[in-house]
Amino acid sequence: MNSNTVRDPRRWWILVVLCLALLVLVVDNTVLNLAIPSLSEEMGATPSDIQWIINAYVLAYAGLLLTSGSLSDKYGRRLFLIIGLVFFGGASLVAVLVTEPWQLIAARALMGIGGSIMMPSTLSILMTVFDESERRKAMAAWSAVALVGMVSGPTLGGFLLEHYWWGSVFLLNIPIAAIAIAAAVVLMPETRSEGRRIDPVGVVLSVVGLTSAVYVIIEREWNVPVIALAVIALGAFVIWERRQVEPMLPLHLFANRNFSGASFSILLMAFGAGSVMLMLTQYLQFVLGFGEMQAGLAMLPYAVAAAIFNGVGAGLGRRLSNRVLIGAGLLLMAGGFVVMAFTTSYMELLIGLVIMGIGGGLAGPSAYASLMGAIPMEHAGVGSALNDTVQQVGMALSIAILGSVLAGRYTSEMPADLPAAARESIGAAHPMGFGEAANQAFTSAMHLGAWVGAAFCVAAALLALAVLRPAKPAAAPEPAQV
Repeated sequence: MNSNTVRDPRRWWILVVLCLALLVLVVDNTVLNLAIPSLSEEMGATPSDIQWIINAYVLAYAGLLLTSGSLSDKYGRRLFLIIGLVFFGGASLVAVLVTEPWQLIAARALMGIGGSIMMPSTLSILMTVFDESERRKAMAAWSAVALVGMVSGPTLGGFLLEHYWWGSVFLLNIPIAAIAIAAAVVLMPETRSEGRRIDPVGVVLSVVGLTSAVYVIIEREWNVPVIALAVIALGAFVIWERRQVEPMLPLHLFANRNFSGASFSILLMAFGAGSVMLMLTQYLQFVLGFGEMQAGLAMLPYAVAAAIFNGVGAGLGRRLSNRVLIGAGLLLMAGGFVVMAFTTSYMELLIGLVIMGIGGGLAGPSAYASLMGAIPMEHAGVGSALNDTVQQVGMALSIAILGSVLAGRYTSEMPADLPAAARESIGAAHPMGFGEAANQAFTSAMHLGAWVGAAFCVAAALLALAVLRPAKPAAAPEPAQV
């Protein structure tokens, strides 16, 4: 926005709507991790079922993000936000009613589609509504809400799991989505980039390429046909986009050091922290014997510390560069992981969680600001989608690679004469009477995972410090307000 642009007097209320939309996604994912033991016991879900209940969402979400972001730029970011919320809320209702694991997997895939439609609009609308003088503050609030979801999701979800059945956790999504839809209709103006053309070939290639690539990562198998499909589709997508006058994804953005540096820093940060919450919920419930609600409350210090330092980071951003804040935050996160690598009790774990929260509060918003600040406003939707895609790829890589490392260490630490099921899953080992051996093996696996997380956070910090540069102010074209 230039200095002559009149600020929308409803902009802070619009931010509230965007935060509600973000909240529904964050709450859903944090609650699901806590529900894993209940799904195993009440629905009879196998470890493979649990993996696909999580991964079905990731596949649909990551595969459609770029397409949704591009379409929202053309047809309207508010429109896509509302459609995504309706889709997500409806799929959540379906999830409440299912009775079989395969049905829940299908419902989670539908929720992933809804999430991919709505998520790019939250950050792109923020970028178009707020000018440079207020954007960092608004983005810090947007990031903080994700942490509020981490606070409220496990706590409220834990209460529901202790008093009701597992399906009640999905009921949380429906009222939040309904409130966000009503508020968006009443408060939010439509924004779109006039004159943009749809790139159908780019859409097909991106969906096929991203979905097949994420599938290969999740499956962790040398699936030659799917790998070939991913390579061919993504390669063709790059070639096609380079030849377009109005590409779906402006590849020249990657020549910008701040854009590419922030992208890869976010990727490595997401990889390092990707399976931490999944790992900690199992550690707290199985190893330390916490109930669902107690486990949710036990993770509050991380979210509270991150939320507080989110605001601190927004203030420091006026005096320090994104490069410094990202590097310092990631190194603090690495320090938190190192503490976790030696933990044997909750009090020790608490120290690591607080350190990680402080680091994440400093690094996260600055990384997002650096990435989005390098994107022209007419591409705000696809830029936001790319930010989310990078994070989802990092999470998928984490689940696939780090998940294999954790599973391998757990199995290798278990006595060889125990049943195969007990050697594969701590959730199966406890009911079979092998809880003590399983707890020791899982603790060893968690320590190894923490070292891997620390290594990736250090790598991300070094990358940020080496690549990022102070941003140069540039005038950006305004999207049409409808």
